[in-house]
Amino acid sequence: MERKRRREEVRSILLTGGGTGGHLAIVRSVKEELRRRDIHPCYVGSKSGQDSSWFAQDDDFAGKLFLPTRGVVNQRGFRKVASMARMVDATRLARRFMREHKIEAVLSVGGFSAAPAAFAALLERVPLFIHEQNAKEGRLNRVLKPFCDTFFPSFGEGRVDYPVGASFFETARVRRKLGTVIFLGGSQGARAINDFALKLAPVLARKGIAIIHQTGTSEYERIKEAYGKLGVGADLFPFDPDLVRKIARADFAVSRAGASTLWELAANRIPTLFVPYPYAAGDHQYFNAKYLSDRGAAWVVRQQELTPEIFWRIASGKIAPVSERLATLIDRGGAARIVETMLERIDG
Repeated sequence: MERKRRREEVRSILLTGGGTGGHLAIVRSVKEELRRRDIHPCYVGSKSGQDSSWFAQDDDFAGKLFLPTRGVVNQRGFRKVASMARMVDATRLARRFMREHKIEAVLSVGGFSAAPAAFAALLERVPLFIHEQNAKEGRLNRVLKPFCDTFFPSFGEGRVDYPVGASFFETARVRRKLGTVIFLGGSQGARAINDFALKLAPVLARKGIAIIHQTGTSEYERIKEAYGKLGVGADLFPFDPDLVRKIARADFAVSRAGASTLWELAANRIPTLFVPYPYAAGDHQYFNAKYLSDRGAAWVVRQQELTPEIFWRIASGKIAPVSERLATLIDRGGAARIVETMLERIDG
């Protein structure tokens, strides 16, 4: 009874991280799990990246702070010094925010947006939990890992099921026949995948295979015009925060291999040809996709090696076994396990 009472009193958990949709999707999944337990977490992110566009209007948070931070690692000279100075000031503001909201635990999901609150947690001696979304650990997570309370890997030994939204599991189905293909280049789009889709479009149309295509905002008008010239109809969109509706309709995907997208596709059981972003830090997208391909649950091809012949060789084969295998690699409950671990540590 005492344990239950103490759990109900916990209201001061802070979620931090962002910059990209992959990081923010984790924040959203964990936030939704906390809300199911009647806990309103706080959030600290950056004014850069996509953080504010995702959460500025989200009333589920007990408090929000968006800081003027930017990445430090890829900066040079004066810009690097300026970014570090900004990070120091942001950490001071994060510490003040944590004191005001009496934060008892911090979950960092990585990205430069996570740095101020993560450093503030260590300085305030507040338990720090880290979720690593990629098969290759990010630089910030590598630095902070020895000092955190619990580290949640998404790949390899000790992995925790990725915190994917419940709707991806609820709409999951085994794909047996190729009727619709979806092209996904991530929240900002991918020119290489866009151009590849255009190469395939005429043949897809002749075969009666429908096309769903996420172009990214900057590429939308160009790709829309190109489909018009080809005379091929497609469900085109620059970005959709409710992407599960599009994925659930498709039977096969061609996609970048960011961790959130990869595990969302896996949860929905959609066979996927992954084309990793070649300039991702530490080549982590390739290793994300390789984790599934090594288990016979996906295909991966380097961007420079991508050809229509490879696509047709894969897509013309049996896709059902791959679709069925995906169900064995991820289960719902990833966010719940993360939250349970945090609450256990706070209670302890």
